[in-house]
Amino acid sequence: MQNVLDFITQNNLIKPGERIGVGVSGGSDSMALVHFLHSVSDQLDIEVVAICVDHGIREESRDEANFVVAKCKEMGVRAYKFRIDAPKLAKERNISLETAARDGRYGVFESLFKKDVVDKIALAHHLSDQAETILMHIFRGSGVSGARGMDAVRDKKYIRPLLTTSKEEILDYVNFNNIDYVDDSSNNDNSYSRNYLRNVILPQITQKWPGAVKAIANFGKAIKEDDDYINSQIYADAIIYEEKEAKIPLSYFMYPSPIIARMIIKALKNIGVVCDFEKKHIDAIKELAKSDNGKRVSLPFDVVAIKDYDYLTLANRKKEIPRFEAELRCGEVDVPEVGKLVVKRVKDFEPRENVLFFDYRKVPKTAVWRFRRDGDVFTKFGGGTKKLKSFLIDKKVPQRKRDTLPVLADDNEVYVIAGVEISDKVKIENVPTAYSVEVVAK
Repeated sequence: MQNVLDFITQNNLIKPGERIGVGVSGGSDSMALVHFLHSVSDQLDIEVVAICVDHGIREESRDEANFVVAKCKEMGVRAYKFRIDAPKLAKERNISLETAARDGRYGVFESLFKKDVVDKIALAHHLSDQAETILMHIFRGSGVSGARGMDAVRDKKYIRPLLTTSKEEILDYVNFNNIDYVDDSSNNDNSYSRNYLRNVILPQITQKWPGAVKAIANFGKAIKEDDDYINSQIYADAIIYEEKEAKIPLSYFMYPSPIIARMIIKALKNIGVVCDFEKKHIDAIKELAKSDNGKRVSLPFDVVAIKDYDYLTLANRKKEIPRFEAELRCGEVDVPEVGKLVVKRVKDFEPRENVLFFDYRKVPKTAVWRFRRDGDVFTKFGGGTKKLKSFLIDKKVPQRKRDTLPVLADDNEVYVIAGVEISDKVKIENVPTAYSVEVVAK
């Protein structure tokens, strides 16, 4: 693994005196990385610690996390273990399980940076991972920023020491040093796009072209070098940034197309849009610059592009919805961005403005107050079940208010929409008491 040490030195990945956290899942790649960095820690004058995040996806994940801690202890490496609920996060945010796991994992990493537990975090991405990433980006229509692949250093704190090391070299290192590791069973699930590429597509490619993995990675490296040079020649000081908006002078759209595309990508990053835009989206922005004043285009990731007189404005309209969950009980419940819910047990069911009444006995004990989610359903009063979104549209609830509308729900079944309506399933029928709920605005 001398090539890894050379790569670290050539790319200035690590400085003397730093505490390096290694993201360790228990697989062969991350176990090899933490073992190697610990073996050269005196030479590099660094401290190595292991960071293990249990995503709570598989039954065996807890045991695997304990395995990591035990094996790191045998190596003499201090280990930090964390557990997140990725399935719950995916459901709450209506995102894929892969994205939820990644967001949760990086949330842990960022908290460690804030607490000064580590100076950098080393990730075990290797040569095959790089090739897979480049192909994934190309297949989904990415531009140059995607075809360049992963960088050895990101945000000055995430490093990839194994990026030019092959999987075969890693396994040789593991076997030579008798390093124990675990196999993640989910890596065999080809319903995940990356697994399909790794387990089905790439083996067929390398059977025909044995050097394809390295060739793809070298292609990405060449793209990166060209892209970095072109970006260094771009001067866009006239772009105006205001909170989550970037105003690009229309005169800039007279530059050659590659320059314009890179200016747009840079502007998007500066307003907090770090996702990789596809070429068709960049082209749509360039076309908008030629259109009439006032025209706009809605783009992925909650970005809106607007033609504003002498500027083309890119606006990041993504709104971070706060997390909210509370048990059903009498009393007051604080609701982020809304105010509070006031729940009472009452005997008087006379209609009052902004107050709903429901039979709490019919509500499942596992129901909670939360914000609405995609997939929620609602049985309207009088009968008939439909998607909650459709019901709210029928009730003419403004779109801007729907995402922070408190609902009482169990799984995806909604029983009460605070301030709007109760489900037929919790209507009051010949009972002495019921719950009332009132939304008190801020």
